[in-house]
Amino acid sequence: MYETLAQYPLFIQGALVTIGVSVPGFLLGLVVALILLGMQRAPFAPLRWVAHLYISLIRGTPILVQIFFVFYALPGLTGINIPAFAAGFLALSLNSGAFVTEILRGGLSALPQGQWEAADALGMSRFTTWKRVILPQLFVRVLPPLTNELTMLVKASPLLSVISVVELTRSAQLVLLQTYAPVEAYLVAAAMYFVMLSLMSYATRRIENWSERARA
Repeated sequence: MYETLAQYPLFIQGALVTIGVSVPGFLLGLVVALILLGMQRAPFAPLRWVAHLYISLIRGTPILVQIFFVFYALPGLTGINIPAFAAGFLALSLNSGAFVTEILRGGLSALPQGQWEAADALGMSRFTTWKRVILPQLFVRVLPPLTNELTMLVKASPLLSVISVVELTRSAQLVLLQTYAPVEAYLVAAAMYFVMLSLMSYATRRIENWSERARA
């Protein structure tokens, strides 16, 4: 176990890569989801069809296939070389965007229709209504499932090792090759995943408590 723990720089580096690809990937996925949500509610039917097709394709295909597509196929289609880390980040973001859209859509359907009517009665523009009335309530409602989506994204990040991204699980594999101690290497990696996800859950609970006090 001592030899495994002595390789802590590799574990720390892998954990930082995991966080660095998962959290920003989730945030970009949230932006993608807001765009898709707007497309779903657009009066222009082709925009709704494009959003529906995108969500169906992402939810209906394995994330590993999406990672391969972004890393191997997308450069061939665009002529732009995409580094492994950027490809992994983009693949996680595009995947998360589809799932977060459904989370937001479910939360939006739970909001009382009177919120929209009250905003219209006050003469608010559609943009102001979304910004000041709908989105603040929406994010409070969907915070737990959004946290679950971030957790799933962290758990999916080891798949990026197939395109040579050295995240936490891949770091454990490299330590294993040096120490020949698979049990210890994966126990350390599992413990670090547990700590990271526990901290995310704790932060979410704090945000929820703060939101409830602010609304009281």
